[in-house]
Amino acid sequence: MKFSRMNAEVYIPSGNLLPAEALSRVTHLCVGAHQDDIEIMAHAGISDCLDQPRQAFGGVVVTDGAGSPRTGSFANMTDGLMQAVRRREQRQAADLGRYLIQLQLGHPSVDVKQPGHPGVAEDLQSIFHVCHPEVIYLHNPADKHDTHVALFLRCIEALRTLPFERRPRKVLGCEVWRDLDWLVDSDKVALDAGRHPELANKLLAAFASQISGGKRYDLATVGRRTANATFHQAHTVDNVQGITWAMDLTPLVLDDKIDVADFTLAHLERLRSDIGSRIKKLSA
Repeated sequence: MKFSRMNAEVYIPSGNLLPAEALSRVTHLCVGAHQDDIEIMAHAGISDCLDQPRQAFGGVVVTDGAGSPRTGSFANMTDGLMQAVRRREQRQAADLGRYLIQLQLGHPSVDVKQPGHPGVAEDLQSIFHVCHPEVIYLHNPADKHDTHVALFLRCIEALRTLPFERRPRKVLGCEVWRDLDWLVDSDKVALDAGRHPELANKLLAAFASQISGGKRYDLATVGRRTANATFHQAHTVDNVQGITWAMDLTPLVLDDKIDVADFTLAHLERLRSDIGSRIKKLSA
């Protein structure tokens, strides 16, 4: 497969398949903005594919990893060297998680944030035209990281270029930089992220460049999954050891007329109604 950036990378851990063939076999696809987003967002999908031999996980990292904060042993690295480190870390995670394919498209964040950027659009469209997964994991539209929200929008735009019969039947927006515990329960999609805990720790620890300087994404991610599972229901025991919350984005892919902002803000209105009705019910 050919992508728009010279620095785009296709990595197949097994080494036994051509890129297009590997991508066509993927049943669970995660498209993340940065190296380590996949492992934070989609541990449930990685686990699904480990638990079911006929399923296969694929990852796509869209940006080049430039501009990340760096301290400790990474403090004096140039931007170019840091990008190389982050690419290597992502390949290591793909090995650990037994991904069928890992793509790193190498786009600057500024290009992802630009609506209609031809390179970003063409690359995403080419991936979605070859890959026909059962489920796609994306960033969610209520995330507070601009690049995450921009990539979510670019992905929805690309998916809407597919013929209707080729569009995925399950698209989920996962929590990263803003959790989704605030969704009312009927809007929550619970992803079982408590399986394979040792692997989860190894996947997150692979990104040493991101956690060595005091940003403990490894501890925070596992802690949030545990908290989600514990605080989900007040009157029942925990059924799973960890949950990643997701928002069901499938309506946005199956109906081009749905406005993304209206769709997202409707979730807030349902939260507002839930809070108001509970206070009214329990008031004197």
